[in-house]
Amino acid sequence: MPSKYDVITIGDCTTDAFIRLKIAKVTKDKDGTMALTMPFADKIPYESLETIPAVGNSSNVAVALSRLGLKSAILTAIGDDYYGRQVLATYRAEGVGTDLIAINKGVPTNYHFVLNYGAERTILIRHNEYRYHDPSLLDDVLWVYFSSMGENTLQFHKTLGRYLKAHPEIKLGFNPGTFQLKLGRGTLADIYASTHVLFVNREEAQIITGAKTRLLNPLFKALHALGPKIIAITDGPAGAYASDGERAWFLRSYPDPKPPFSRTGAGDAFAGGFFGALMLGESVSDALRWGPINSMSVVQYTGARHGLLRRADIEKYLLEAPADYEPKEL
Repeated sequence: MPSKYDVITIGDCTTDAFIRLKIAKVTKDKDGTMALTMPFADKIPYESLETIPAVGNSSNVAVALSRLGLKSAILTAIGDDYYGRQVLATYRAEGVGTDLIAINKGVPTNYHFVLNYGAERTILIRHNEYRYHDPSLLDDVLWVYFSSMGENTLQFHKTLGRYLKAHPEIKLGFNPGTFQLKLGRGTLADIYASTHVLFVNREEAQIITGAKTRLLNPLFKALHALGPKIIAITDGPAGAYASDGERAWFLRSYPDPKPPFSRTGAGDAFAGGFFGALMLGESVSDALRWGPINSMSVVQYTGARHGLLRRADIEKYLLEAPADYEPKEL
């Protein structure tokens, strides 16, 4: 029996409290490490505070895919508290299925603090330990998207890897989060081998492969060797790259209508647009055109959800795109 969902995303969700700073500065060490600094032991005024529930890598993609007209759900975990109820209400309003959400009694829902300064952000994170539903509940869904989870979820990763290996018909989108990058490609070999589309930025591609080079073709080759059939590599405002194992393309960023307000969620927006385009039957090179448009919209707002576009909006931007907004083959 076919799944009632087109796609299920898997990963932790959170509530983000965005604090826009007024008094701060950015410093750079000799080794190039950037730091956000503020006066110590002082009262520091801030510009604004905005709280946004039901965000996080996989959460943002679930909403992005729902807005594109796809039937999405999320496998995640929350607490039985006020913020957990906000998360459920947000998913219901966005048309994201909630029947795979494990509600953990006595455990708080994840809550992060995002310090915005200019268009960039520093995030204070804390992943609570949760019980999750078993991956076997993915049932007959054909598309799955997997991203960031907390450091207590190694067993879940192993179980998911076995499930994916036993169900090769599933087309997995994988965007490794911080803990998943730390686990390494060896521990997650089954997941990389089962990946249909891998989403990483340029630095993450180097971490996964252990490569010192920033050249795209060697990075694509090393990543494809792990199993992913399609790879999308983002490079911040510089643009994005994609490869299907035989051909590779570059596409610059879609022109911003005005300077970005906040870059939080730009990568998830790109992944949602790219993955959704593939699900809707677009080619890899055309999917590469969808992703940056979603990112362009999201960075005009606070948070990772407000600017996510509907299919008609993306198609309108494509029609109005500059003549040079076309993937160039590498």
